[in-house]
Amino acid sequence: MWRRFKRDRTGVISAFIVLFFLLVAVAAPLISKLYGKDPTTTYGLDRPGLLNEFGYPIRPNGGISGDFWFGIEPTLGRDVFTQLVYGIRTSLLIAAIATLLCVATGVLIGVTAGYIGGRTDYFLGRFIDLLLAFPSQLSFVAFTPVVYSLFVSPEKETPTYLRVMTLILVLWLLGWMGMARLLRGQVLSLREREFVEAAKVTGASPWRIITKELLPNLWTPILVQTTLMLPTMVTVEAGLSFLGVGIVEPTPDWGRMFKAGADYYESDLTYIFFPGIAMIIFVVAFNLLGDSVRDAFDPKTNR
Repeated sequence: MWRRFKRDRTGVISAFIVLFFLLVAVAAPLISKLYGKDPTTTYGLDRPGLLNEFGYPIRPNGGISGDFWFGIEPTLGRDVFTQLVYGIRTSLLIAAIATLLCVATGVLIGVTAGYIGGRTDYFLGRFIDLLLAFPSQLSFVAFTPVVYSLFVSPEKETPTYLRVMTLILVLWLLGWMGMARLLRGQVLSLREREFVEAAKVTGASPWRIITKELLPNLWTPILVQTTLMLPTMVTVEAGLSFLGVGIVEPTPDWGRMFKAGADYYESDLTYIFFPGIAMIIFVVAFNLLGDSVRDAFDPKTNR
C-alpha cells in the first residue's frame, strides 16, 4: 500500500498540504510570537493611518504591507494573518475531535450490529435510520442552541469552551451513522467467510474474532471514511459559525471570518479572500488524499 501511495503524485502532494495545515494549527502560538502580532489586538484603532473614517483599510488590497502580511480587518483593524492561523487551529481542533468520536462510535456500533445480528442488528439499524432521517444541516442549526440553553441561561453569555464542547457534541451525535452503516454491511459479509468460521471452530471468543479477524479487514473503509469525514466536519463547523450558532467573537475561526467577510466584501474583498482560499485548498487536498489512500489500499479501484 505504501509503495502504491508513494507513486501517486496527487496523493503525496495532498498529504504534504494537509500536514502543512496541521503543523500551522499546532504551531499557531509560535507563529504569532515570531510574527509579532496576535489575533485580538485592534491595530487599526490603536495606530493612526491604518483605517479611514469609514473603518476600512487606507492602503490598497485590504491594508497588505510588510507589517500586515494579509492586511487588517475592517472596522476593528485586527491582523488577518494571525486570525487565519488561529482560525485554522480552532476549526481543525473541533473537527478532529468530532471525527475521532464519530469513528470510534461508528466502529463500535457498526461492528456490533453486523457481527451479533438478530434483534441487536434490527434495533441498532432502526436507530441509525431514525437519526439519518433528520436533515443534517437543519439539525445542526436547531440542536446547537438547544444544547447551549441546557447549561447557560439565555440572558448570560455562553463561554467559548462551552461553545467548543457543544459543537463537538452535536457533530458527534449527528455524524457517526454513515460510518456505522458502512461497517455493518462489511461485517455482515465478512462474518460468513471461512476464516471467521474457522476461528469459531477453534473456540475463539467473539472479542478475539472481532479484534483479530474482522477489524484487520476493516481498516481500509475506516481509514478512507475518516479522511472523507474530517473535511466535512471542518465545513460544517465553519457553516455553524457563519450562521451564528458556532464560534463567535472574539475567538478566531474560519466560519466567523466568513461571517465578517460577508459584511465587508463590497468594500474590502481581500478580508474574505484568504480564509476562503485556505479552506478550499484544505478541503480539496484532504478529499484527494482520501481518494489516494483508497486507491493505494485497493489497487483494483479506478479513479
